Amino acid sequence: MKCHATWTLESWEGKMCLHEIEKEGVDLEETQLRIQHSQTMAVMGTRHNLAITFGILGNVVSFLVYLAPLPTFYQIYKKKSTEDFQSLPYLVALFSSMLWLFYALLKIHGAAPLITINSFGCVIELMYVVTYITYAHKDARKLTIKLFVAMNMGSFALVLSVIHFALHDPSLRVSVLGWICVCVSVSVFAAPLSIMRRVYRTKSVQFMPFNLSFFLTLSAIMWLAYGLFMKDICIAIPNVLGFALGLLQMVLYGIYRNGGVKKEKALEATVKNIVAVNPLGPSEVFPISVDDPNGLVDDVNQQFQTKKGAQDNNDQKSVDAKDCPV
Repeated sequence: MKCHATWTLESWEGKMCLHEIEKEGVDLEETQLRIQHSQTMAVMGTRHNLAITFGILGNVVSFLVYLAPLPTFYQIYKKKSTEDFQSLPYLVALFSSMLWLFYALLKIHGAAPLITINSFGCVIELMYVVTYITYAHKDARKLTIKLFVAMNMGSFALVLSVIHFALHDPSLRVSVLGWICVCVSVSVFAAPLSIMRRVYRTKSVQFMPFNLSFFLTLSAIMWLAYGLFMKDICIAIPNVLGFALGLLQMVLYGIYRNGGVKKEKALEATVKNIVAVNPLGPSEVFPISVDDPNGLVDDVNQQFQTKKGAQDNNDQKSVDAKDCPV
């Protein structure tokens, strides 16, 4: 269709009179399609740039969260003992980083931020696990090695085999693996919910540090924005939950920050493993030493006294048996 009008049209080269377009022998419909394509490409370019920006910011925040357990492992190194710390949180964090790295490598397009942070996550979490195994006592070392073989080697090998040999469509591989990553990320939200419940029950925030909640919320915002701009629902979903939980944690902190803090009692301090969910992706899980808020130590002491009483009864029976004449 040729145009004989004199009004102007926005084009990829600027404003042109339609009679000039006709003079050049250019079809109007084709021109409009080119304009729409140019505008679409501009929007896509802007969205991609924003995704990369938020991905870089997410890397910075997640990098700091990954380094949070360093004081704990410095303490383990100095004392040459893991004391009451547990290895499961670090194994879970390593498994999560391995899955998200695998997902990013399959996805390829726009996945550089995921590849970067999860590569670092795999390295740092593996260092934590090796350090733990080095200084753990015999039983804890055996358990850690068994869990590592079962989860980080066995389960990951199973996922790898299913994705590569059972699924042949590349897009289906990415989709299935993405939802596996979502399930792993969402499954660790039970710990923050448990912590929040304890804050509400005890009216104390001593075992829910504000800085940790703040940075995890900030991380969730960055990766949520990254997932939305990349149109990746598998990244967005865990971070929606992470953002909501982070806000709730900070609200609880604001409400109970002036609440009474229980005095530390001798031999009644314990170590709680607090799961720091960074649902990008990697979920950083590390222990924080806090006082027992729920009378756990009292329960343990009570059980100990019960066992001690039973042992005393057995000893008394043994003495009576020896005193009895044959």
